[in-house]
Amino acid sequence: MLEVMPDNQWDELINHLVHTTALAPGVARRVVEEVITYCGEPAESFVRRRHRELQAGGLSNRDIFGRIATELGGRPVAAPPLTERQIRRLVYG
Repeated sequence: MLEVMPDNQWDELINHLVHTTALAPGVARRVVEEVITYCGEPAESFVRRRHRELQAGGLSNRDIFGRIATELGGRPVAAPPLTERQIRRLVYG
């Protein structure tokens, strides 16, 4: 979530959204925050949340579990924390 990141880390993306859409800066910031939060949701939380949502929609567990498995396969996930050494190795091999 954005609270744990420097305030200006997402400024370039927010400015891009402001200049390429009709979004005001405050709205663009909220959109970026929401997307980061959505994409950073741990798999366990996602599974529990989607199960509740699909169950409330009247689906059976048999249908729910298969659907969640499919959704998980296409879902962006938060990257694990990397040390500086790990990052360096990714860059330089």
